[in-house]
Amino acid sequence: MYPLKFFPILHERLWGGTKLRELLHKSSPSDIIGESWELSTVKDNISVIANGGLKGTSLQELINSHGERLLGKSVVDRFGSDFPILIKFIDAKQDLSIQLHPDDALAKERHDSFGKTEMWYIMDADPEASLIIGFNKDVTKEEYADSLKNDRLLDLLNYEQVQEGDTFFINTGKIHAIGAGVLLAEIQQTSDITYRVFDFNRRDANGNFRELHTEMALDAIDYLKKEDFKVTYPCQKNTANPMVASPYFKTNFMHVTEDLDQDMADRDSFTIYMCVGGEAIVSNEYGSVDLHKGETTLISANCNSILIKSSGAKLLEVTI
Repeated sequence: MYPLKFFPILHERLWGGTKLRELLHKSSPSDIIGESWELSTVKDNISVIANGGLKGTSLQELINSHGERLLGKSVVDRFGSDFPILIKFIDAKQDLSIQLHPDDALAKERHDSFGKTEMWYIMDADPEASLIIGFNKDVTKEEYADSLKNDRLLDLLNYEQVQEGDTFFINTGKIHAIGAGVLLAEIQQTSDITYRVFDFNRRDANGNFRELHTEMALDAIDYLKKEDFKVTYPCQKNTANPMVASPYFKTNFMHVTEDLDQDMADRDSFTIYMCVGGEAIVSNEYGSVDLHKGETTLISANCNSILIKSSGAKLLEVTI
């Protein structure tokens, strides 16, 4: 199977901006595009192939017809016909709401869904831009609830100033928010379950406050201060540098400056390449794709090797 590209699924958000169009060349006239879903089988947001002989075929159709050839036997054994991760680019012109995500057990019980573990790679950040990740001290459930009641939640939160290349791993239960001025690549479990706990008292286009999930969040939050979110990783050129190795996905950073052969014969998983800088040509014996900054390609599990040609691409390589 040749390297596959998909039409991006663009979402307007109250907090969205224009960087997805201006920096990543996503085609939209809107000035509030917050998310570009690159690979998704979330209901009503299923990715469709944009290149080659399979153009027009949905990712779910491809999984249903090719199963292990596309995903890998170990992936099918764990997830069946479900695509286990969701790939996005996110542009926050304004602060996102403060939120968290339930773990697998709670998400299954309440929503018949996976939980949502995720990671962020910062692609662009305005001066002084920051993220909210976790608490700045250990808090109790009662202290947290009191801070919401008295509009003091922001006093309990940890702020992280960011720049291009910074990477963060967000466990389920960890309170967090993307700050204004940040453009990032997101890799997450396939789930759209979010508990929003504070939205800066903003109103939507119709003048309404967005729904908060105050009570549902109480039993899902990790109230302890933990400095387990900043990812440090090597940046050697022309090799796969380990970033994140979790039960849900594995991600490597690659800075490709010359022709690079990747042996995949022993990899029982599909592979995703997100281009977060520069451009590259990714090819195998069945075809090739041009990959520019802000684009993504999916390589099937039965591919034995690929060739990446570039003079300076930065790629996130994602497998299960």
